[in-house]
Amino acid sequence: MGLNFSPASTAGKWLGLVAAVWVQSISGNNYTFSNYSDALKTLMALTQLQLNSLSVAKDVGKAFGLLAGLASDHISTPVILLIGAIEGFIGYGAQWLVVSRRIQPLPYWAMCIFLCMGGNSTTWMNTAVLVTCLRNFRKNRGPVTGILKGYIGLSTAIFTDLCSALFASDPAKFLLMLAIIPFVVCLTAVVFLREAAPSSSKTQETKYFTVINAISVIIALYLLGFDISGTHSILFSQTFAVILIILLLSPVSIPIHLAVQNFLRSSSPSTDTERNEREALLIKDAPDDVTAARPPTIGEEHTVVEALQTLDFWILFTSFLCGVGTGLTVMNNLGQMGLAMGYSNVSIFVSLTSIWGFFGRIFSGSLSEFFINRGGTPRPVWNAASQILMALGYILMALALPGSLYIGSIVVGICYGFRLAITVPTASELFGLRYYGLIYNILILNLPLGSFLFSGLLAGFLYDAQATQIAGGGNTCFGAHCYRLVYVVMAIACVVGFGLDVLLSIRTKGVYRRIYEERSQKEVVEVSESRD
Repeated sequence: MGLNFSPASTAGKWLGLVAAVWVQSISGNNYTFSNYSDALKTLMALTQLQLNSLSVAKDVGKAFGLLAGLASDHISTPVILLIGAIEGFIGYGAQWLVVSRRIQPLPYWAMCIFLCMGGNSTTWMNTAVLVTCLRNFRKNRGPVTGILKGYIGLSTAIFTDLCSALFASDPAKFLLMLAIIPFVVCLTAVVFLREAAPSSSKTQETKYFTVINAISVIIALYLLGFDISGTHSILFSQTFAVILIILLLSPVSIPIHLAVQNFLRSSSPSTDTERNEREALLIKDAPDDVTAARPPTIGEEHTVVEALQTLDFWILFTSFLCGVGTGLTVMNNLGQMGLAMGYSNVSIFVSLTSIWGFFGRIFSGSLSEFFINRGGTPRPVWNAASQILMALGYILMALALPGSLYIGSIVVGICYGFRLAITVPTASELFGLRYYGLIYNILILNLPLGSFLFSGLLAGFLYDAQATQIAGGGNTCFGAHCYRLVYVVMAIACVVGFGLDVLLSIRTKGVYRRIYEERSQKEVVEVSESRD
């Protein structure tokens, strides 16, 4: 009998999480538009409004994530991953053919379709990963969400820095990476990521989550060090890339450790009992007659229709729009924002937003989980805090003080990360996990909607109003005035989102109080059993 990595084993379940981490570390390609947007603008002679409309088409792909949400209840995780891999390969592959000049520029409508496909591919990957891992680790929803969403935040910096290290930030080679690497990683995850029974021990899970968090922080600091260390030699850059890949592979040591541990204890009948917990889990989650006879209350399992009929869902939806819509606008326009302020190397702002977005994502999950366990603090409180801080970041960017774009990029990254990582477990706690795949993708509609409202309309129109035409088509703008009004409007939107998050925190206090009491009772039982 060898090492057991089957999905039903503890080691197999953690190997699935590691595969999910790998998928997330390459599925933030939707946030990298600024790295090649200027090449598209020049090649296709676009105005800023037309370029922003392309970025909206990319984000509209997320609107079709509803298909991934529906599919998550009917088809297996590997098939969902495979669909996302193939779609991303086609979408980004077509863009690479255009930017590398291997084919003539495609019609504008065709480019919109391929950008839409690239954007939609990530919804299949994210749905497969989040739904499966939240079900596998339902006792640690905050930490697992923080880890997975954190690696999405890092993925932009991973792609950007790898391209900078190996290909001198060539936009064509960057797009080739976006086409090939996610495809290969998803094919790998297809083998390992499966839904399994949740663990009976929250303490053991927390220990290994701490290890993964520590590794991810090391990766983030490593990327940050590369970004701020200036220009590098070819040998230094190649060494950086090799070490980065080793760090990304290192979490696999956890399932290997568990497999060896189980192998050494294989003579014990209690070695791997999670398979037997599966039936108990399903029975526990099945709604009883009392629940079925009345509409569910917040904190119980909801169907999609029942969730959409609650006021709390629409408060969460609208506040999410205010946060992610404005944050996505900055990410889509960082290239032009940097150029307008006179910076020649704008990739540093993309990396800063990505890396600090990672810190926002990964610490928000663990932080909100800690305060729930400590006293039942509602998760939406942290969304409210991030909204008001984001508003201050936009005001700072509008003032255009020296270094304000650097600080603003960091603030927006942190707050955007907080917003994403907090909303995911919040939705599962308020409306349940049974139909979570579709509920999650309805919330993600805010990405294309926010991109259209704040990036496509607001930023596009206001930039073009300040810009001057250039020979050969297109336009450009230089100076603090180019985006000042955009920042002010987005700051106001964040203040509105802050008010909505405060309201949701008040309305859900009872839910989180019940979660706190239930966890406290279980901890007392576990302590008493361990003493016996």
